[in-house]
Amino acid sequence: MKTRNFSFNSRCQNAIFSAIFLLTAFCLAGCRTAHDVAEQPVSVPTRTVTDELGRTVTIPVNLKRAVSLAPNLTENIFAVGAGDRLVGVTTFCNYPDAAKSIAKIGDTMNPNMESIVALRPDIVFVSTASQIEAFMKTLAANGIAVYVTNPDSLEGVLRNLRQLGDLFGTGERAEELTAELQARIDKLKQPDSNRVRVFVQISREPLFTIGKQAFLTAALENAGAESVTAGVESAYPKLSKETASALNPEALILSESPDNMEPNAAFRNSPAIRNGRVYKVNADILSRPGPRLVDALEQIARDLHPAQR
Repeated sequence: MKTRNFSFNSRCQNAIFSAIFLLTAFCLAGCRTAHDVAEQPVSVPTRTVTDELGRTVTIPVNLKRAVSLAPNLTENIFAVGAGDRLVGVTTFCNYPDAAKSIAKIGDTMNPNMESIVALRPDIVFVSTASQIEAFMKTLAANGIAVYVTNPDSLEGVLRNLRQLGDLFGTGERAEELTAELQARIDKLKQPDSNRVRVFVQISREPLFTIGKQAFLTAALENAGAESVTAGVESAYPKLSKETASALNPEALILSESPDNMEPNAAFRNSPAIRNGRVYKVNADILSRPGPRLVDALEQIARDLHPAQR
């Protein structure tokens, strides 16, 4: 009898231990499965696009977080209705007002990489190829796409707005905006014979202007103007007073800033000064290839051709 009781008790204990073991294993398996599921990265739908350098860039289909490293790109992103996706901009991004409250990540040429990475953007927009080499590897290592766009003409501005509309899924808004801007540009057209020879003074001392490679040089033609430095190589050449005085512009356009409120002395005998044809245009709208460039051209057209406005 004692042997049977011992055998019975042993079987009961074994059954209990087996049940506990199975229950524990089940719980551990359940915990491990939940943990593994939690650790699995969420699959984000992506697509491949091509930037203006011809680079292939893989981006999320739904861009939610973006950083802009140029004031004009910040303006353009807001203009196409995607300003709420911006989580970082440069210290120079001051338009529209909403851009002032967005986190600052340094200036255009010296952005703070740690700040950008900490913002966890899906994409970083840059305006010049020279910016890429310095931080491409850092951003790529953190899974952040870099998209280069450089609107270097009035047509390029419209193209950039459409690009941004496509990237952010606001294509309808971008098409409406570009159609409106194109209609305003078309109204500015002047016969070549009516163009006024102008000198654009970017800074007074030293004397900088726009050259052959500046986007503004060709854009001025839409306002009935012809830059007297259109043939000068480079984008923003520095001129001597002797060179500038020989240009004899019919009108002067000053990029309005605190240190550029008066014409350089080189133009004191020019037709522009003799006829009182000196005009000031806000530096931001004149220098940034964005929607407000059309505002600047409209102002210049009114100044140069008042009888036709």
